[in-house]
Amino acid sequence: MRVDVSNPLWRFRGIRAASWLFFAYLYLPIIVLIVLSFNENRLATIWSGFSTQWYGIVLANDDIIRAATNSLVVATAATLAATAAATLAALGMAKGRFRGADGISGLIVLPLVVPEIVTAVASLLFFILIGFRLGLTTVIVAHTVFCIPFAYLPIRARLEGMDKALGEAAADLYASDWQAFRRVTLPLLWPGILSGGMLAFIISLDDFVITYFVAGAGATTLPVYIFGMIRIGITPEVNAISSMMLIVSILFVTLSFLVGRLRR
Repeated sequence: MRVDVSNPLWRFRGIRAASWLFFAYLYLPIIVLIVLSFNENRLATIWSGFSTQWYGIVLANDDIIRAATNSLVVATAATLAATAAATLAALGMAKGRFRGADGISGLIVLPLVVPEIVTAVASLLFFILIGFRLGLTTVIVAHTVFCIPFAYLPIRARLEGMDKALGEAAADLYASDWQAFRRVTLPLLWPGILSGGMLAFIISLDDFVITYFVAGAGATTLPVYIFGMIRIGITPEVNAISSMMLIVSILFVTLSFLVGRLRR
């Protein structure tokens, strides 16, 4: 790990060792999980040889495929709805300062600071009070609300970096509000929308707590299915599924970061 010795932080004794310890604690268990997913032994913690058989078993398991399909359906629907809502919210907030703007901004990003268990219980109580049957639809609705702030922040950041004179120039050329949005704002805003959408997708795909509370019969997603397998015991199949989800998560986070760099 390369460090900048000119940074005053690194002059304190033990900072470098503490940094190595932090990263080891954070990433070493993930590396161990990936390695054990290729363990030939049925006992996940006893290494006996290299094998990819567990990945084949996972991909041939109908229950896992069904749970993965539910996760993709929920994540896709929630991403589309959350990104659309976040885009409209960001455009509305970027129109100009008005009374209560700070309060509204705080409400939009509130799910980021509220404990997820609180959001899950509140969502469950809400669906029970209105008499809405728990199922895949309730999971999509709950995920949409939860993912809005994750999509909102990249879009809002992109709008903050845009030159407001471009919209004024479009108006000077007799463009309507819709024409200015479609021909000027949207092309410039698209990297932020795509970055926010990918971030919302991976948040929804990996979510467990909210899904566990608001999912009904037949609405089991992949994280919930993995939780059910872990309750029986850690097996190489669990390691294989977790590794595959990790790869997908890393891919989407990386793409979100690369797309976000287009904003510069």
